[in-house]
Amino acid sequence: MRITKIDDHIPMDLFLLADPAEQSILGYLPDSLVYIAKIEGETVGGYILYPLGDGKYELKNIAVLSGYQNKGIGTELLRHLFEVVKELKGKSVEVGTGTFGYQLAFYQRAGFRADRIDKDFFLLNYKEAIFENGIQHKDMLRLLIKL
Repeated sequence: MRITKIDDHIPMDLFLLADPAEQSILGYLPDSLVYIAKIEGETVGGYILYPLGDGKYELKNIAVLSGYQNKGIGTELLRHLFEVVKELKGKSVEVGTGTFGYQLAFYQRAGFRADRIDKDFFLLNYKEAIFENGIQHKDMLRLLIKL
């Protein structure tokens, strides 16, 4: 697998897997760093990293195509992200996710810890309700890892 930075031809379909609000992605994309993972020339995953200033970064989006999930690609993308942030002299990375579900466990396994809660985030920022395992996501849990 090869992970590279890209500046154009953003694979929107890939990133819509992690954030179904295209307008939201388009809003943070111009100021972000975008990296994609390829296997034998096929884009299989990627992430979008947003600088917050003062050595802080936010992982805005990380996605892996469904046929490639549970194979360690997401974990490798996170490892790559941590190295990029360290090279940029970054001190921490935050990420927002639902208060339950597989994404939360994924981030916690990587060392992220709960930092704060954005009440009603998913209710206020998404036109369509987001459900996982029959439960509606309402609040966003903000996680943080110090590097």
